[in-house]
Amino acid sequence: MPRSLLQVKALSISKSIQLLRYATVGCFLVFSIFQKTIAEEATTARVGDVRQHLPVADVRHPTVHEVDPSKVSMPEDDRISAPAGSPNVVVILLDDLGFGGPASFGGPIAMPTLDHLASNGLRFNRFHTVALCAPTRAALRHGRNHHVLNMGSIPEIATGFPGNTCRLPNDTASLAEILRLNGYNTAAFGKWHSTLGREATVSGPQDTWPTRQGFEKFYGFIGAEENMYEPTLHDGVTNIDFPDYEGYHLADDMTRESIEWMKQQHSMTPEKPFFIYYSAPGVHAPHQVPSEWCEKYRGKFDAGWDVLREETLARQIEMGVVPAGTKLAKTADSIPAWDSLEENEKKVFARQAEVFAAFAEYTDHQVGRLLGAIDDLGKTDNTLVIYISGDNGTSAEGNYTGNWNWGNMLNGRQETVEEQLSHFDEWGGRETYPHMSVGWAIAFDTPFAFTKQVAGDFGGTRNGTVIHWPAGIKAKGEIRSQFSHVIDIAPTVLEATRIAEPTFVNGVRQVPMQGTSLMYAFDNHDAKEKHSIQYFEIIGNRAIYNNGWLARATVKLPWENKKLSEIKDDTGWQLFDTREDFSLAHDLSNQYPDRLHVMKSQFVKEAVENGAFPLDDRLLERLLPEVAGRPTLMGDRTSLTLYPGAININENALLSIKNCSSRVTAEVEILEEANGVIFAQGGRFGGWAIFVEDGCAAYLYNDLGERKVVKSSQPLPLGSNTIVVDFQYDGGGKGAGGDVNLIVNEDPPVSARIDRTIPSQFSIDEGADVACDRGSSVVGHQLGPYRNSRFTGEVKKVTLEINPQR
Repeated sequence: MPRSLLQVKALSISKSIQLLRYATVGCFLVFSIFQKTIAEEATTARVGDVRQHLPVADVRHPTVHEVDPSKVSMPEDDRISAPAGSPNVVVILLDDLGFGGPASFGGPIAMPTLDHLASNGLRFNRFHTVALCAPTRAALRHGRNHHVLNMGSIPEIATGFPGNTCRLPNDTASLAEILRLNGYNTAAFGKWHSTLGREATVSGPQDTWPTRQGFEKFYGFIGAEENMYEPTLHDGVTNIDFPDYEGYHLADDMTRESIEWMKQQHSMTPEKPFFIYYSAPGVHAPHQVPSEWCEKYRGKFDAGWDVLREETLARQIEMGVVPAGTKLAKTADSIPAWDSLEENEKKVFARQAEVFAAFAEYTDHQVGRLLGAIDDLGKTDNTLVIYISGDNGTSAEGNYTGNWNWGNMLNGRQETVEEQLSHFDEWGGRETYPHMSVGWAIAFDTPFAFTKQVAGDFGGTRNGTVIHWPAGIKAKGEIRSQFSHVIDIAPTVLEATRIAEPTFVNGVRQVPMQGTSLMYAFDNHDAKEKHSIQYFEIIGNRAIYNNGWLARATVKLPWENKKLSEIKDDTGWQLFDTREDFSLAHDLSNQYPDRLHVMKSQFVKEAVENGAFPLDDRLLERLLPEVAGRPTLMGDRTSLTLYPGAININENALLSIKNCSSRVTAEVEILEEANGVIFAQGGRFGGWAIFVEDGCAAYLYNDLGERKVVKSSQPLPLGSNTIVVDFQYDGGGKGAGGDVNLIVNEDPPVSARIDRTIPSQFSIDEGADVACDRGSSVVGHQLGPYRNSRFTGEVKKVTLEINPQR
């Protein structure tokens, strides 16, 4: 009988299944051979110095022929782990605190946590940074010189010169990435300052953000500085609002986050080591700290900066952190003697130092909280703590008078003492954004002559550093005087953890680290110095260290408008024997001209090899991208439309309305009487905003604390509304004034005069927001209790135009 259609189909399916079985067996055989080859190669790659190529390839396991999943056990996790017994690592980096600040190095500022670590560990009194924030941080995290990392300056003044683009290259993997790929958990808290503003938006690229630089966790701020009371923060790559509770302070907040992360990590995997990069915002401007900490220093600096230098040096010699016979290096004649000041100047300046010292001690207290939490978990003994009490010398960027609002310095304005007196009682609080006078910066850099930015002076580069590791260092309470540099930290950590420096990371051949591990000196006080040559360069100020000798050329001091030497003429060089002259007080260039010539040639060699040329001595003018030759995200665009959800947009990623005519058009929908901010740029201490108050549209220009409001008298009607702010710039240079017209729904304009504008920077870190005003408020408190002054209507879009056609 002929087969039924069903039988034919069944036979066809049966043959298909049989063929499939044969094919499957064949595939199994081929795949098994393939897997065996891969497994053998992976095993071979993991034999010997497996950690040279990161990430290490996963092991391919043999094919499983058993088809019953209940009879198959999952292979053990054979991903690479940290070497047995590897220590936890905590790197603590303070900001803008010089060698003569902490009591541990003879200074006047009580820092009990640093003292405790020093008494049970080692103090390095010839440890050096790079003289500026971002370059030091990059060099620390990557173990290479700052120009090799393209970080010759800071992202805010980056240029097109190769060593100054501030774009971290992928052939210099960070210590965090190496540790992560070797089985560590990694986290960073606080200040980052290694990402260009144009890359700090949702559009990225996010290659240079912390979570793409080896850190599994990041909590802090991306830029150079932050408001301690009302910060704009990131958790990973996500913008978050700061926790708004009574007594909030960013240093307390980041410490809480670091402790919580560390405890969670310990709870889940107590056997797994961690790496914490604790990058404190203190004591960079703004010097903001709870008032009770300031009271501890009330009256402590009334004698002035000249007496403080003398008292600090005496303590330093007595403690042995500087050699007997060390003299105070002569500073610039432009620094006034304390006794020459008027009484109001002394009153204001003393308060500046009190708040600065309080901020430093408060920061050290927060470090103590973190280390105390580690101790509570019983992890202190095998935790390597490296505490660097500053990323450069103390900052002289407050210039002669200091500032109640540091935005004035950023925009080339010097405050008067009378202005500062009006903010005296609130100094260091929520209503101020303070910095201190240069006289204090030099005093807190005792015994040296100069400060941050001066890369040729140890006042700019020498920072007291303590290393504490009970399980790894036998010596307690001793001083180490071998020359050392921030690029030595990464190699030190790798040696301590017994992890090889990789030659390839993520498929990219790596530039070798340039630092020298400090472990050779841990238990050998008299060990021969291994880091014998080091160049320095920041903003044209430069130096070369070679086996105890230092040659330097200082182009410009941060607080002076004049130049001390010319780069093009290669003038102004000095020579010092640091073995006999700790403070660089005695210039020997006339006695040893031949040696100076050799040292200058050595600098050129190092500068060429590291990509430091060409030298560029410009500073504040480079804040403007068009002056620096720095590309922006906007390029040649003259118009930008933003929508709700656009928040915290950095100035280098936004269309700049500074120093030109502009028009801003906001389209909004009113469903009922609305209030709040439609668009804001900057914050409490400088910026501008379009907002609605009591139902009426308004525009506000915040000229570094002086607010000008232009407001319509007619409430916005229900439905669609268009609000235009048209600004006609006077021209004739930067920071000029102009006429502003507020136009609502084609009604007659409300006009006003703005006599001057902010020429350079509204804010370093506070960006622009649509439909809210995150961080500190541009407008102030007049909008009432709205969280972030969020707009209660609906913003359709906001369009910015520069030099619009009229």
